[in-house]
Amino acid sequence: MIFNADPGWLFLSLIPGGVGFVLIVYGKKRERAIHVLFGALYSVYPFFTESITMLVLVGVGLGVCLWYALKEGY
Repeated sequence: MIFNADPGWLFLSLIPGGVGFVLIVYGKKRERAIHVLFGALYSVYPFFTESITMLVLVGVGLGVCLWYALKEGY
């Protein structure tokens, strides 16, 4: 895997890392495993995306999955 040094990608990859950190802290405080799980996914997935488009698409997909899981009562 090639390291992506594009400034836009580097800046945008900070956003899911921050969201992941907040979800992990919130999930630990409220003892909600689904938040901790998605927090870990948000923190890790930028390492595996190579373009800004994929970074955004995967982030939106994870957000939709989290919203749906919470709507279903997890």
